[in-house]
Amino acid sequence: MYVAAKGGERAIENAHRLLAHERRGDKNVAELRLDQISEQLSLAVDRVMSEGSLFDRELAALAIKQARGDLIEAIFLVRAFRTTLPRFGSAEPINTGDMRVQRRISATFKDVPGGQILGPTFDYTHRLLDPALEQGFIPEEPAITEAADLSTPCITDILGSDGLIEPSPQGAEITGDLTRDPLRFPAAHDVRLQNLARGDEGFLLAMAYSNVRGYFRSHPFAGEIRFGEVEVEFFAEDAGLTVPLGSIELTECQMVNKFNGSAKEAPRFTRGYGLSFGHSERKTMSMALVDRSLRARELGEDVVAPAQDEEFIMSHSDNVQAAGFVEHLKLPHYVDFQSELGLVRKLRQEFADANEALLVEEAAE
Repeated sequence: MYVAAKGGERAIENAHRLLAHERRGDKNVAELRLDQISEQLSLAVDRVMSEGSLFDRELAALAIKQARGDLIEAIFLVRAFRTTLPRFGSAEPINTGDMRVQRRISATFKDVPGGQILGPTFDYTHRLLDPALEQGFIPEEPAITEAADLSTPCITDILGSDGLIEPSPQGAEITGDLTRDPLRFPAAHDVRLQNLARGDEGFLLAMAYSNVRGYFRSHPFAGEIRFGEVEVEFFAEDAGLTVPLGSIELTECQMVNKFNGSAKEAPRFTRGYGLSFGHSERKTMSMALVDRSLRARELGEDVVAPAQDEEFIMSHSDNVQAAGFVEHLKLPHYVDFQSELGLVRKLRQEFADANEALLVEEAAE
């Protein structure tokens, strides 16, 4: 046993050395710096921060580099580091209506207070590979205009002023914390949103697609998608005042869905909500669609689609848990397999004996 353990340790050490060698790649090629990853692979950094539940661009860039670009592994690294950090309180609720907007669009109204701002987006590109990027392409300076001193109120507030959409849910006085408390069902809305915010983008995208493709029979509208900077504040009890901690970039999505009403309520629109760190439109749109579908029981709707099943969605959305369970199958299962192998051999022998007895019986007849 001692020799086997030592041999295993040496093999693992050698595997780590080989991993470091493969991660570095050709030493004649300049090594990636963290600022290059943060600035030029910014959307990957945003995803790692969002699903890793830690807003720190430098740490997310380090995790991406260490993980050789494997974003799920990078998310795992960030979450592991997050568990070592002290926690001294919770920030005050963020007012996204005061966001310093870099991008803001609505698919429900053409003319909105504050205007629509296209900002940086792939939406209107032709999806053709650009060979100019191979040679260190330097883009033109973007067009800059003086920022208009206009407020950018939430689009759903326009519908809300006429009672055409349900009121925005009020936050609970004490919010749940998935990083400290086990998941329980039925889950409160704040816990569901935490789960979706940490959830795998690909999983949420697939569930959102299943909604609009027909399983949920829903045709939502993107009421508003906005991306920009917001201030984070913290109430210091000792000082008795609110202090600013800095600003972070967020993406917010408000989806608008039809609700046919009931005997007690007039027809009106309902909403789904998505919020994530950085510039993550696909993630927040998917999150908002799934958030709305998970409210089926609350709104008295029949639960007929996978995306309406709270336990199914929340138990399988976490890519770190999913990857851990699937990838643990690579680890030694020698004892388990020998047990299964012995059972299969025994069953095969019983099957052969039964067939032989049947043949003897038929021959005797």
